[in-house]
Amino acid sequence: MVRNYSDDPVAEDVLARIAEAGLRGPSAGFSQGMAVVVVTDHATRLGIAELAGENEYVAHGFDPWISRAPAHIVLCVSEAAYHRRYQEPDKLDEDGKEIEWPIPYWWVDAGAAMMAVLLAAVDEGLAAGFLGVHSMPGLRSLLEIPGDFTPIGIVTIGRGLEDRPSGSLQRGWRPTSDVIHWQRWRQATG
Repeated sequence: MVRNYSDDPVAEDVLARIAEAGLRGPSAGFSQGMAVVVVTDHATRLGIAELAGENEYVAHGFDPWISRAPAHIVLCVSEAAYHRRYQEPDKLDEDGKEIEWPIPYWWVDAGAAMMAVLLAAVDEGLAAGFLGVHSMPGLRSLLEIPGDFTPIGIVTIGRGLEDRPSGSLQRGWRPTSDVIHWQRWRQATG
């Protein structure tokens, strides 16, 4: 996760490959409910940075990574696409109705799409970082995202520069013995 970039542009064909990678991830029932908006326009990136409160972030001594990143890939998912797909004859439950969703797989697929975009950027020799959109009112309007799609986050992409590490990293990684279980879930010892 990189939060500082040079302002060198990223070639359009490279961005197209990265964006397409996000659409090739898992898709429950092949619902294909993911879409992306690729943003390279400087003014629009500044608008996104403003919506994200980048000025406050910079005031705390961090780099202006959102506005400086030469490209943003905004990941969007349509829950409605999943419901439409699971109302088709080959996906109906035994009682002829749409399944009860034990897990909202549109969010699972969105996370897989995000990871595919991050990895594709690295494969292209670039750096990337993820910014959640949970507190960005106005993003849908700025990018004219239709109402049946929900933006879940933005992957910033560019050539990485040295950046100030997040204070969260001071927590360190949890011991693998606490989070990796073999055969059955076992309580951590110690």
